[in-house]
Amino acid sequence: MSGRILVLLFLLLGALYTNAQTASDLQLAQYYYNNSELDKAVGYFEKVYAQDQSKTIFLPYYECLLAQKDFKTAEKLLRKQIALNKQDYEVRLMAGQFYEEQNDPAKAKKIFEELLADIGPNPGQAISIYQAFASKGKFEYAKRALDSGQKMSPNYPFNFQYADYYAMVGDKRAMLGAYLDYLGQQPGILEPIQQAIGSRMDLTTATVPDFLLAKEVLLQRVQQAAAPIVFQQMLIWLFVQSRDFSGAAAQVIALDKRTKSDGREVLELGQICVENAVFDQANKCFQYVIDLGPEQPHFYEAQLSLLNARFIQVTQFRNFNAEEIKLCITDFEQALTRLGKSRVTFQVSLQLAEIRAFYAQQVSVAIDELQQIIRLPGLTDMQRAQAKMLLADVQVLSGDIWEASLIYMQIDNDFKFETIGAEAKFKNAKIFYYDGEFEFAQSQLDVLKEGTSRFISNDAIQLSVFITDNYGLDSNYQVMLWFANADRMIAQQKLDSAFVLFDSIQSAFPYHALADEILYRKGLAMEQRGEWQRALGYYEDLLKLHSKDILADDALFRMAEINELRLLDKSAAEVLYKRLLMEYKASLFGAEARKRIRLLRGDALSESEDI
Repeated sequence: MSGRILVLLFLLLGALYTNAQTASDLQLAQYYYNNSELDKAVGYFEKVYAQDQSKTIFLPYYECLLAQKDFKTAEKLLRKQIALNKQDYEVRLMAGQFYEEQNDPAKAKKIFEELLADIGPNPGQAISIYQAFASKGKFEYAKRALDSGQKMSPNYPFNFQYADYYAMVGDKRAMLGAYLDYLGQQPGILEPIQQAIGSRMDLTTATVPDFLLAKEVLLQRVQQAAAPIVFQQMLIWLFVQSRDFSGAAAQVIALDKRTKSDGREVLELGQICVENAVFDQANKCFQYVIDLGPEQPHFYEAQLSLLNARFIQVTQFRNFNAEEIKLCITDFEQALTRLGKSRVTFQVSLQLAEIRAFYAQQVSVAIDELQQIIRLPGLTDMQRAQAKMLLADVQVLSGDIWEASLIYMQIDNDFKFETIGAEAKFKNAKIFYYDGEFEFAQSQLDVLKEGTSRFISNDAIQLSVFITDNYGLDSNYQVMLWFANADRMIAQQKLDSAFVLFDSIQSAFPYHALADEILYRKGLAMEQRGEWQRALGYYEDLLKLHSKDILADDALFRMAEINELRLLDKSAAEVLYKRLLMEYKASLFGAEARKRIRLLRGDALSESEDI
């Protein structure tokens, strides 16, 4: 073997040994460092740093030296690291802080001033130096870095950095000014500006200092001569954040008039108002767009949105009086007169029939209209089935339950493998349940319990369990028949008669197992009337008196939903959903409660979790 090969072999073996030794030293250094044994870690970091001067080794090594009060070595280490990379502003700043802590302010100031002097016509460099100063709490130098950067790069917008600086020093007025100055130059960044301001100010209540300041600053901007339109858009956004939808509506309509627009933003605000159950302002927005005229592009959508808002207000929130119901029906009739009854306006016609039957005591008119809808040419089979389903529901309301049963059976036969077919089968089972045919009703429910639609299946399971638990003993048949009759009265909106029958059951059979069912049905009946607080009262009584019974988790879920969807009290709803998860771990509502909690928190759902 030649001498040259031997030399190469020894060099290779030496390198391998050195690498292995360095790896071993690094493992020991990290072990002692992670266990806060810095006196033992420092020697190993010294060995590793001799081979690897990366920042990941430098930082813990420097920390160990300071902990050992080896300031002389720490100073040498800083100088060496700076010499390796003068562009690492963080390390240079650490050197300045080191001299401050060693009571040598002159050297510290020299380093800080050198950092500022390095700023050239490179915005990225200025921002890096600013961020280095800001991260160490050197706000005066951070501001000077921005000023130098702006001077050297006058055409570059440092507004976000200035806003960041003003936020850190607590000057929110100047922060807003920096954001809005940039927004005036670049209206296209409206959403990022809104997100930035919203993350740094509490704008959820119209009386808090942050909101009052933002409103004052924006009003000043809006009132300036030739003010950019984007400032008025910001003011609208501000009102929405605090749920001042009246102020938002006034501003968005004024902006639409000023710009002679087509009402698109007014329409969008109306839809936001519907989502927040502010129906008076929603209707105001939609009516404004309608009044712009049928030649405008959003006329038809505004018309449908107005009707949908009326429908939600009546059917979901039960928020109406006799005059409002009359106005609602008039709006629907005028829209159908203008648009015509057809496949296109099918949903509008269906909604009108539902309002007439269930909320305006116009049952016969609703039945006539539904029969006309079913005969409309051009409807899909599914649309016709939906109209038939509503017709059957109305016939139950009117007391013609066997005619309703025939229609439910027809839908069930025509759509055996569709959700609407399962829904019809369930409603037909309830017809037999109302009439005391409990065994036949049970046989239909057994089929549904295996259904693919989770919500249909849950309803079927609930009614099936109820029949199983309370029917079978001779002494129970009369009680069950009374209870089923009361249930039918609730479906027919004869709530007072239903409650009399429930009270009769409790008087005649004070210790009967139906006590929790009666409280639950009374709660559902109050929801039907839109008397949300009374409904909550019945559910609370059920939880107090029957916390271990089968309907306890149902009552708790209903309470959570009322707070979330009707009273719009998100925090109370979240508390109730959490309580359900904690107290009723086996509840069928558990998965749904988890989703609702995540939605209330604003967490993203995976595709499989979407409601």
